[in-house]
Amino acid sequence: MILLEINNRIIEDSLTLKFNNAAAGNKPEAIDVTIADFDGVLYHLSNPGGDKTKVQVSISLKFYKDLQEHGADQLIKREYGSFLTTPESGYNVSIVFDLDHLPANRDEVIKKAGLLKRNCFASVFEKYFEFQQREENSQKRAVIHYREDETMYVEAKKDRVTVIFSTVFKDDDDIVIGKVFMQEFKEGRRQFQQAPQVLFSHKEPPMELQNTNAKVGDNIGYITFVLFPRHTSPAARDNTINLIHTLRDYLHYHIKCSKAYIHSRMRAKTSDFLKVLNRARPEPKNVEKKTFSGKTFKMN
Repeated sequence: MILLEINNRIIEDSLTLKFNNAAAGNKPEAIDVTIADFDGVLYHLSNPGGDKTKVQVSISLKFYKDLQEHGADQLIKREYGSFLTTPESGYNVSIVFDLDHLPANRDEVIKKAGLLKRNCFASVFEKYFEFQQREENSQKRAVIHYREDETMYVEAKKDRVTVIFSTVFKDDDDIVIGKVFMQEFKEGRRQFQQAPQVLFSHKEPPMELQNTNAKVGDNIGYITFVLFPRHTSPAARDNTINLIHTLRDYLHYHIKCSKAYIHSRMRAKTSDFLKVLNRARPEPKNVEKKTFSGKTFKMN
């Protein structure tokens, strides 16, 4: 299966081009690009105040207020420091780069800019991983409404961190394929004992969300990840965050790819069947034929 990139390639490529042109002494050019990402996230690359020597990267997340409750502002300040600026109107976070004063660690800075969404998401995970590291129970469950009809729940216990994603399946077929993928996660844990425990519930929320306002319905699914200390330790947590925050997008991406593959195979097989039928078509019994001289006769 394909793992989705956690970085935004367009951001990285655009900044790389701008930085390289500036380093080569080329005249800076204007930029005004809006980029859509998963989960309704929007990026905006622009020149603040029309100044072509500066490039601003802004991000808009509809659920940023939920993340702010769990230290998103502090994490963003830690990661981007002096590059932070007053957020652009309509956006939650903005960072700006001066092309006249390029940073010494350009590649690292560009990579961090491409991870802006990931780093916003990371705050809630880091907070609850720290609870587990100190062997504390979280006083309150984190509730992140990361999509309009879908929610992520995070809760810490002394020996584990539980992450639950609710997701909406648009078609009945998606539910069937989704269950197959979830079964593969379960089978994977039999081969790799270090993998987290994965549970899937359909229509009803899991026991952890009983007596809450968690949605129920025929097209609702809940994916539960149980993360143990080996997944939340300081040495492993970055990789855990990288993988788990894209879980919903990863699942639905592969559901769509599976449906596209099934449809392509069905079309190919239908085409083969039509060829067979065309070859097997019998000739009409009464056929009128012409001789070389132009006379016609019928064959019975």
